[in-house]
Order: sequence, then C-alpha cells, then structure tokens
Amino acid sequence: MITSSNSVTMSEVTDPGQIAQAQGRRERFDRNWSWFEAHAPEVYAAHRGKCVCVAGEQLFAADTAEEALALAAAVHPGDPGSFTLYIPRERMERVYAYQRGMGPLP
Repeated sequence: MITSSNSVTMSEVTDPGQIAQAQGRRERFDRNWSWFEAHAPEVYAAHRGKCVCVAGEQLFAADTAEEALALAAAVHPGDPGSFTLYIPRERMERVYAYQRGMGPLP
C-alpha cells in the first residue's frame, strides 16, 4: 500500500493588498467566464477535440493546454483571470455526480 504524506495548510488572509489582488483576479476570471458562456455554442461547434484558453475576453485554441496558454499569454500577458478547458471531440450527454458513499440500489 502506498502512503501519502501530503498535507494542507489553511490560513486567513487579512492583508488588504493581497485581498485586493485576489478580488481583481476573480473579477477578471468572471469577465472571461461570462464571455465564454455567451460564446459557448460557437466555441464548442468550432473547436471540438481542442484545448481552449480564454484571456482578455478572447479565445485561443490549440492541441494542448500549454499551447493554448502560450497563445493567450503572448497577447494578454497580464491576465490573471484566464482559464483553460478541453472541448470533447464528440458531443454527448455527460453526468457528473459524487458517487462515493452511495449505497446499493434496491
């Protein structure tokens, strides 16, 4: 059996400067996410099987997440609210559920 010794440390941030930076990152992420939601149908239709990155409310598509991030960073190097997604090759229904702890069906 493999034993992992990873630990998580949590701390409360009270520094106003750090809080302002985090809020700025969140606002930029929210703007990028809103852009993505508004353009999702055309993004999914045009970029199946690709990794996409949204930065500066602009789309960057490539074969890998690293390539998509590099394209975005070249145009928007200061956008801390960028994110990446993989667009599945085939359109299908997906079910995401927390399955741990579920009992057997009757």
